[in-house]
Amino acid sequence: MIIKPRKESLELKIMRYLRIRMNLSAEDEQYCFNLEKGYEGELKFDERLDELLLGRLVLNDLLLEHRNTLFQTDSLLISSGTNYLFEVKNYEGDFYVDGDRWYSMGGNEIKNPLLQLNRNESLLRQLLKALGCNIPVEAYLVFVNPEFHLYQAPLNQNIIFPTQLNRFLDKIKKQPSRLKNVHSTLAEQLLSLHLTDTPNFRLPDYHYDNLRKGIYCQRCCGFYDQQNTRLYFFCAKCGEKEDYETAVLRSVEEFKLLFPNDKITTNQIHEWSNFIKSKKTIRKVLLENFRTIGHGKYTYFE
Repeated sequence: MIIKPRKESLELKIMRYLRIRMNLSAEDEQYCFNLEKGYEGELKFDERLDELLLGRLVLNDLLLEHRNTLFQTDSLLISSGTNYLFEVKNYEGDFYVDGDRWYSMGGNEIKNPLLQLNRNESLLRQLLKALGCNIPVEAYLVFVNPEFHLYQAPLNQNIIFPTQLNRFLDKIKKQPSRLKNVHSTLAEQLLSLHLTDTPNFRLPDYHYDNLRKGIYCQRCCGFYDQQNTRLYFFCAKCGEKEDYETAVLRSVEEFKLLFPNDKITTNQIHEWSNFIKSKKTIRKVLLENFRTIGHGKYTYFE
């Protein structure tokens, strides 16, 4: 059973929005690409974990704190006899290890993912002990991309390569797991400890005046240049059709994430949407989907 499903991170969502509405530096483009690729890899692994859901509990993307130290888990699989902690990587290409350092074949040093895994394993074990849980923890670094290869890989580490993943999951699947109340209680405790306030993450500097205004197509990211009917937008670039209200609400949600301290008003969303002529139609969507605060020109929506 999936107790905490995986969702796109706030950081990834914002980077996607900024990539469409402004010119990112080469470094920020690469960072956004890495976030996308990492999320795709986690989704691939989630599909494989579906095979193990019977008699087991899964919590994804937990952000936890123990002794004033934050740590995040990609996937945690709770079974009757073992808690499995997975750090998932979607690396592509050839890499090699030299001592404790990891490099691409081009000679660029990258973060050693084993250090992150060991840190998270230690903090999780300490937290579980504080919660009164004595179920042992096994931590694994999982590579999901079949186009990845690691030369000089250490033999005494819990690393699962793409060619080993089937056998590894089959081994877990063959182990009987009968959950009791103690396991459900543990999952509920961890879920209650999950931090919803995301710590500061890396974003490029952006300002409202420097972002392109308008509503864009979800399929190709081309901006709509006109409202073809009262009910739909049609993308001139790819032919995609989108319901008017859905498009406006999507634009509002985007504005809220990019500018969380700004109030949602009819005038603001009219300007943000750029090409919609009628403020009345925008106001109608806001009235039907948000709570109205204030009166007259001081009205805003939450």
